[in-house]
Amino acid sequence: MKPILYISGPFSHEDTLHGIEQNILTASKYALEAWKNGFYCICPHKNTSGFQHCDLPYETWIEGDLAFIDRMQANKGDCLLMLDGWDKSKGAVKERDFALEKGLKIYYVCTGIPKTN
Repeated sequence: MKPILYISGPFSHEDTLHGIEQNILTASKYALEAWKNGFYCICPHKNTSGFQHCDLPYETWIEGDLAFIDRMQANKGDCLLMLDGWDKSKGAVKERDFALEKGLKIYYVCTGIPKTN
């Protein structure tokens, strides 16, 4: 089995028309690169694209994201890729902190996308 790479970065944006779509496209670009680099990839941006218009509370989304991370295993090489702006995203900060508690390796897009081979 290949390791899992979880894409973490901003979803929400003050420009609800163009900003959110740009964040989704950015995450999608890195997710595809992760697949090409030999990872199985979880990209919550793509998983919930368009759902920002429903009436579920924010907690539903972040709890779901943390549930994915909770199932990841450091000893299998599972890891996170933090996208630019992660530190300004309340959700991405929670994801990173939780992943660190679990002992998962964290990569930052500014230093390059990891490869499995």
